[in-house]
Amino acid sequence: MAIDFTAAPSPSYIVDEDLLVKNLERLKQLQERTGCKILLAQKAFSMFAFYPLIGRYLSGVASSSLYEARLGREEMDKEVHIYSPAYDEKDFAEILEVSDHIVFNSFSQWARFKDQVKQAPRVIECGMRVNPEYSEVETGLYDPCAPYSRMGVTETNFDPDALEGLDGLHFHTLCEQNSDALEHTLKVVERKFGQYLKGMKWLNFGGGHHITRKGYDLERLERCITSVQEKYAIDVYLEPGEAVALNSGYLVASVLDVFENGMPIAILDTSATCHMPDVLEMPYRPEILDAGKPGERAFTYRLGGPTCLSGDVIGDYSFDQPLKVGDRLVFCDMAIYSMVKNNTFNGIALPSLVKYSEQEGLQTIKTFNYENFKTRLS
Repeated sequence: MAIDFTAAPSPSYIVDEDLLVKNLERLKQLQERTGCKILLAQKAFSMFAFYPLIGRYLSGVASSSLYEARLGREEMDKEVHIYSPAYDEKDFAEILEVSDHIVFNSFSQWARFKDQVKQAPRVIECGMRVNPEYSEVETGLYDPCAPYSRMGVTETNFDPDALEGLDGLHFHTLCEQNSDALEHTLKVVERKFGQYLKGMKWLNFGGGHHITRKGYDLERLERCITSVQEKYAIDVYLEPGEAVALNSGYLVASVLDVFENGMPIAILDTSATCHMPDVLEMPYRPEILDAGKPGERAFTYRLGGPTCLSGDVIGDYSFDQPLKVGDRLVFCDMAIYSMVKNNTFNGIALPSLVKYSEQEGLQTIKTFNYENFKTRLS
């Protein structure tokens, strides 16, 4: 059964459970074949209505803050890992309550908090993020190994004498990349930090692995995992976010107005800056069902949002028929880095959250109203 996008609220994010499961099955099979553990990076996908489902396939969650760690504990309750460039003293007692792994960004942070970890009533494993100073990420905004990076300890600043009590190392250098980039990075990580892995429990490969993307070299990834496991007798963690929900979601929008200003312009009830900020930040051009690039089809429009920001432009698209008020447009691959980044700039309402499965059809999980806007302010 195909999704009836006209039956969904507008605007709304729709996550297709059947497509999500396809991704999860691929990740689960990777765990079974290699023995690695895969965590959901919540920074990319935090629609916790799906956490019980995801927990049946993955080993837990990776968190970037206390709130994400709490969400993972409350809604999935499997392994909860957390990493932050710096922890705040006022949050740390609660972080200890909900986390199983804590990764530190510097030896000074480790020195500050290690006694609290040791005194915690539950066993918590700790690690250190390292910066191999090698990355193949081309966009500077997403390169954790750029000069003067705040992410991880470099070889020069690594302190072997401060490793007591640490259980593993963590690195994160990828962004939407294939396993060849991981293989190249691993060579540098091993050269600079491999000697410290002996006697540790785990190495975390971080995120950015586009495992569920068409054409991804899964065999190379498996070789990377197995090689590290066998060489150092340690566990391997991966924490992809995009790969979990890649291509499993949509953003449904409606046309509010159409007019001319040098070219046809259509205003939608969804916004790039509010509802899909990566369109402006990454930047990237999302695909629209039954639409093409400018000039590919008969009628080309510039699509914009309803905010006062001049640059709130999604892009130029062409269609087989002229757009008219009330038409539905469906943006693809909108499960990741959309609802986790959205905002209510200009008082624009957030899209509804909708779940779809072939068995149960469309189910609206949550809608947002004026109170959701007002209660963020005071």
